[in-house]
Amino acid sequence: MTVERSRTGPAIFDFADHPDISDFEQAAGTGRRQPLAGFDAGYTDIVDYIVRCTHKIWEEKAIGLIYTHYAHNVILHTSFGVTYGREAVVRNTLQSQAGFTSGRGYADDVIWGGDETRGFYTSHRVRGSSVNTGPTLHGPPTFRRSARWGIADCFIRENRIVEEWLFHDGASSLRQMGYDPVVLAKRAVLRGGPHTRGEVDRLPTGQQAPAFLDVPGGEADPPGFIAALLHNLWNARLVNMVRDHYAPGLVAYVPGERKLYGYGEYENFVITLLASFPDLALTADHQCVLGDERRGFRVATRFTLQGTHEGYGPYGAPTGRRVFLIGASHHVIQGGRVTREWTLFDEFALLTQLHARQEAQQ
Repeated sequence: MTVERSRTGPAIFDFADHPDISDFEQAAGTGRRQPLAGFDAGYTDIVDYIVRCTHKIWEEKAIGLIYTHYAHNVILHTSFGVTYGREAVVRNTLQSQAGFTSGRGYADDVIWGGDETRGFYTSHRVRGSSVNTGPTLHGPPTFRRSARWGIADCFIRENRIVEEWLFHDGASSLRQMGYDPVVLAKRAVLRGGPHTRGEVDRLPTGQQAPAFLDVPGGEADPPGFIAALLHNLWNARLVNMVRDHYAPGLVAYVPGERKLYGYGEYENFVITLLASFPDLALTADHQCVLGDERRGFRVATRFTLQGTHEGYGPYGAPTGRRVFLIGASHHVIQGGRVTREWTLFDEFALLTQLHARQEAQQ
C-alpha cells in the first residue's frame, strides 16, 4: 500500500478553509503556490488544477481540454473494469453530458499527496446533481433529477492525468431516475465466463485466526490509524472498533445515498454487508493525508473489496457469486476519533456482478 503525506501550508488551497469555485477563479494566473513543473501557467497549485479542470470540462463543457489534461494512454478504473486511452474518456464524457443536463458538481474536498518530481495523487470528493434529459444505455430520458456523491482519485504528471479511479453511488442514481437497479442488472451481460478468482485471501493459511492489528493514535499516525481500523473492522470482524475509535456524534455517508448517525446505524451497515458476504475482504491500496492537530486530519483511502454472496441481506437471496469492487473512503479525525466518513463503492456494479447473465468470451 502506498501512503502519500502532505501538510498544506497557508498558501496552498485547502478545503479546511472552505473555498468555492470563485476563490479558485480569482486566484487563477496569480502565480504558483507550490512547484508545478510542466503544468499550465494558470494553475496555482495541485488542488486548483484538479478542481478547475474538472469544472471546465464538466460544467463549462470544455470537453476538448481532456486532450491537454489526460495522457493519450490514460488508464481508467471503475468497478465495471478498466478502460484504456484518452479517446475513451472523451467518448464517455460526451455520452454522459448528452444524457444529463443542468449538471452541477460541487467540490467538497481534495485530499492529496506527492510533488512535481514523483507526480501528484489527488482524491477529489464531489457532490453532484443532474437531470436525465437524454437517452442512456438504460432507456429513454426520465426527466428526473438525481443527486449523488462521487470521488475521483487521479495520478497526475506535468498537467496530465495518467491514471484515474472513479467511484460513485450508481444504484442510488438509477433509483432516483426511476429505475429498479436489480431489473437493469439482470438485463446485463458479463463477458468472460464465471466471475470467480479463486479463494478470497482474507485469512492466513490453515486454521489460523485473522491478524488483530494494534491501532496507533489517530493524531500521531492518521493513515496508520485508518488502515488498522479498516483491517480490524472489515477483515478481523472487530465491530467493537466502531465504539472504540469513532466519535459518538459520527456522521457517515455510505452507498445508497444513506446518511448514518452514531454507533448503532454504522455498526448495522458493517454487519449487514458482512452477513451478505461472509468472506468479505478489504485491501487498502493507497492513502493520502492532510491536516494538523488543530484543524483535524483528513485521510483518503482507496481500497478493493472481494467477497462471495452467501448470505441474505439488502442484495437479495444468496447467488453464490463473487464480487470484485474498488472503492474509496474519506475520514475526518478530530481528537483522535473519526467524526465524519464518506465511503463509496458502486452498488450497481455489485448488483450486476450478482445478477447479470454470464457469457464466455469469444
